[in-house]
Formats: sequence, C-alpha cells, structure tokens
Amino acid sequence: MNDLVVESCAVLSSVFATIIAKKIERLQDTRKRKKIRFWVREWIQRRNMLGASNLVRMELKSNFPEDFRNLLRMTEFQFEYLLLRVTNIISKSDTNMRQAISAKTKLEVTLRYLATGDSFKSLEFLFRVPKNTISKFIPETCEAIYNELAEFIQVPVTSDEWKNIEYGFRTRWNFPRCVGALDGKHVVIRAPPGSGSDYFNYKNSYSIVLMALVDSDYCFLYVDVGAKGRGSDGGIFQNSSLYNALETNSLAIPNNFVILADDTFPLKKYIMKPYSRRNLTPAERIYNYRLSRARRVVENAFGILASKFRLFEKPISLKLETLDKVVLACCAIHNWLKKTNPRYVTGDLIDYEDEDHRVFPGSWRQNNHSGLQNLPATNHRHSNMEAQQIRNKYRDYFNNEGAVPWQNQIIDVSNEL
Repeated sequence: MNDLVVESCAVLSSVFATIIAKKIERLQDTRKRKKIRFWVREWIQRRNMLGASNLVRMELKSNFPEDFRNLLRMTEFQFEYLLLRVTNIISKSDTNMRQAISAKTKLEVTLRYLATGDSFKSLEFLFRVPKNTISKFIPETCEAIYNELAEFIQVPVTSDEWKNIEYGFRTRWNFPRCVGALDGKHVVIRAPPGSGSDYFNYKNSYSIVLMALVDSDYCFLYVDVGAKGRGSDGGIFQNSSLYNALETNSLAIPNNFVILADDTFPLKKYIMKPYSRRNLTPAERIYNYRLSRARRVVENAFGILASKFRLFEKPISLKLETLDKVVLACCAIHNWLKKTNPRYVTGDLIDYEDEDHRVFPGSWRQNNHSGLQNLPATNHRHSNMEAQQIRNKYRDYFNNEGAVPWQNQIIDVSNEL
C-alpha cells in the first residue's frame, strides 16, 4: 500500500513538473515574441521601401540634386566619397534580433541630424530607424567622420605652410604678417545631469566652449572643444593646447607673425587686438578698422558653420561624451566642403564688400544662432611693452606706407569701429 502511494505521488509530481515546464516555456516564448515585435515593428520593417533612404536613392540622387544637397548638405559625389571613407568603420554585421542598419543609412541619418538638429524621434519616423539605435550610431559615425577628414583640419607644422596662410591675409585682407584670426563660442547645451553649475555660463545657459583659429578663406586651422562654459574665457584660452604651443613657439610660426583677436583675448606679441574704444585717435581708429576687416573671417566661419549645420540653432541635447564628437565632425565637414566645393558658400551668406569697400552683412547674421553665443569681452589690464610696441608699429604702418585708398572714407562714414 505504501509503495502504491509513493508511486502515485511520483507520477503526480512528474505531471505537475511537466505542466510547469510547459507554462514556463510558453511564457518565455511569449516574451521572445514581444521582444521580437519591439525590434521589428511593421513600419520599421518597411525602411527600405518607404524610409527617407529610399527617397534619397530613388528620386533625389539622380533627379533633384539641389534637394539632395539641401537634405544632406553635400552633393551626391561628396556623399559617396565620404561613405567610402567611413563604411568599414561604421558597418556592423546582422543580428538575429533585427535587420542591421547599413552604413549608408547611418551616414544619411547622421548628416541629417547635423543639418537640422532634429530630435532622434523625428529622425526615427523619417528614416524608419529606432531612436535608441540612432543614439548609439550617431556618436560612432561622427567620430569616424572627424578621423577620416582630419587631413582637412590640421594645424600647419612648417614655416612654409604658415607663410602661405600669411599670403592670404596680406593679399586678400591687406593685413601683413597675419597667420590667423582667433575667436570662440559658447555651444549651448541642455543641462548635463549632476553637473551642478560647471557648465552654467555668463548668459544663464549651459554650454561647452568651441575655440577656433581660422585662415583667410574661412577654414579652421585649429579647434578646441569641450571646455566647461563656467570657466573664465581668458582661462579657457590659457588652458588650451594652442596657447601652450604659442607660448613655447612650437608651431614653426615665423618670427613677428601674429594672430588677430578681439577684446576677449589678451594683447600679446603674437596676438593683436583693437585699441580701447575710449578716446581713440584717428590713427588708432584706422588700425581698429584694418584689424576688424581681417578678423571678420573668423566671425563668418562660425556663421557658415551655424547656417549649414542647424544643430547650433538651439540647445543641443546629447551626452557630454558625444558633444565633442558631434561638434568636431561639423568643423571637419565644413573644412572639407569649403576646400573642395566652390558652391559650398554661395550668394550673400557671408559678409561682402562693394566696389567702395563698404561692408554688407551676410545673411547668416539674420538667422537664429541662439545655440552659439559670443564669449564676453574681458578687461586684460596687463600687456607687456613688447606687445604694445608691435601694435603701435601696425598702427603707424596702416597710416603710412601700408594705407589702403578707401580707409579714410570708411572711417568717416562709419565713425565707429
């Protein structure tokens, strides 16, 4: 009798175990099906047929080149060139959970994000790519873009390279022995979690700082990005690699060559800035005009950047470790397109002069660039005697043998610099 009871209990236990195992299996299958449905939602699956990539490939690419350029900020040829450069870096193999995103789609999504600053959710609907996936591959793609285009944004390393830059400033902007114009911008961002006031700047917004040295043709020679917006602007410059290189004279810049800057930066033997606006003599006003005229290249370079990449029109909502990659990618693309595409800057986008050298502001100045804020002027009280003497020599030169025919008329008309 006891054996029968034991045997019956064993049978029942086996039956219950089987039932429980089947229930667990069905539950796991249900969870798997739910997970699969999440990754392959039906409208996502139709990416290749109905997503924006299909629009680019089937219609814009061959039939509407202007619209293609407006969508991605470059021509079809330039897109294909860039895609060839980055494909091996950003490609990934297929997975069992979802259809892999092609390198082409990743590049299209990334370029559209830089061009518009659209939310990842908007890009999800446009390209039929999940926003979580977009957030993962945009930093990788931006890093690949910057690395592959690094040749277009390198600091000169030889004396001859600096002399070529000086030739541009001397012949185009009538400012001899100049090898660059320096300026910086606060790139406005969303408040980083847990950052306190580290990124809170003087305009009551959160930012990182983009500092750049620009040549005579609106191209970046040097960029430094990522300094916390809270830092004093003079301190940001002094903590940059450019400052250290200039102080130690490690860039092979010929003697007596200078960089142009505004009141944000200190007067040094290698940095020329305007005279204080108070009680200016006519000769000092002429000098200020000539410096301002040549230094406009850096203002316009930032203006072009913000106009082509509308990402800078509003606070950028990205992780801190992603921000630098995105900003550097924009700067690298800017240089690449400026040097290889004559149509990159067209019309009245930048400041221009008429035949009498009167300045007309470029259209970028009327656009919304609230995402890029100026660095504040700083009262640098201590400039050494050598720096003051160099500035005075420029002042005397511009008012004598280095004068240009129109400068007195411009000064009389403007009456303010």
